[in-house]
Amino acid sequence: MTSVREQVEKTYLKPETQVEAEIKPVEVGDTVRVHTRIKEGDKERIQVFEGIVIRFKKGGISSSLTVRKVSHGVGVERIFPVHAPTVEKIELKAKGVVRRARLYYLRSLHGKAARIKARTQTKREGEASE
Repeated sequence: MTSVREQVEKTYLKPETQVEAEIKPVEVGDTVRVHTRIKEGDKERIQVFEGIVIRFKKGGISSSLTVRKVSHGVGVERIFPVHAPTVEKIELKAKGVVRRARLYYLRSLHGKAARIKARTQTKREGEASE
């Protein structure tokens, strides 16, 4: 028997097809573009935030991802609730090679040291996806 909380959460979850297409391939270390709806007065527009995923918290309706970018020499981090209606879509730009689940150490790095290696697709990976 499902609890009342689970029933309420189920109504607010994004459809499974959208989750499979957008969120499942995203991992920590990947470069993503998060399209969010911004409401200014009576107008609404889409704003894109591009950066590296430094944290991915899973947990049903409360799952979120933290994205970090450096803008004009200042590090900016935003936490996006994955199932929020303001998040239009999450677009994967590049896969990154990391060996950690949380990339908080990037906060203290600057310049070239803060870069993450891009994952190149090997022949074996390409065959598996076909």
